[in-house]
Amino acid sequence: MSVFKLQQFSISQSQSAMKVCTDSLMFGAMAPIDFNDTVLDIGAGTGLLSLMCKQLGASKVTAVELTPEAACEAALNVSQSPWPQDITVINQDILLFEHSARYDLVICNPPFFEHHLKNDDPLRNTARHTDTLSFASLIKMCKMLCATQGKIYLLVPIHTVDKINALAKENQLQLSNRTDFVTLVGGTAKVCALTLQHIDDKEQNNNIPGHQFINIYQSHQHYTLQSEELLAPFLLRFAKEPES
Repeated sequence: MSVFKLQQFSISQSQSAMKVCTDSLMFGAMAPIDFNDTVLDIGAGTGLLSLMCKQLGASKVTAVELTPEAACEAALNVSQSPWPQDITVINQDILLFEHSARYDLVICNPPFFEHHLKNDDPLRNTARHTDTLSFASLIKMCKMLCATQGKIYLLVPIHTVDKINALAKENQLQLSNRTDFVTLVGGTAKVCALTLQHIDDKEQNNNIPGHQFINIYQSHQHYTLQSEELLAPFLLRFAKEPES
């Protein structure tokens, strides 16, 4: 069994197409969560982001995952975590998701490779391609499910940013922050974290989104101080020895 161990929980990932990676860890560690926020995790996969959000202070998390294999594994990971009562895993297409309330934060690491060649792994194809959930449908659903004062938080490839911005505007959403992830100092960012919010008519013309860059590694397997600070509460390598 493939297991990724963190300080407060572990991620079994043998049945899930998308494994734990540095980008997803950084994305989760930077989630714009306020204490006691309610969170919806779309395409939850192993449940990594749901668990990170709970550790960061969310009150309740709903994790919606399309594939039965990944949903089952996410449910296992949640059940073995410190917060099994606060995270609900639902095996369902988000387009069919029935909701009675809106969420303070809608988080999603959506499919990356729209119009790119597929590989031979059907589960990985479902996880990484937008055949089952287009960006247009995703943004529309995020708007419906996000509270009026809430936030939508997405991890996307750099080359999709303009398209997502255009879709956001069509849905009366606006970009409030963008963080580009640079894997190695001196390199070029390939993915970024976007925060979208409902447009406030009074502030629409004055909105200037923040834009930051984060270097993840200083050199091979050596984190920068910036990324180390973000990942310190999660990764075992940064765990502090208990005081005697």
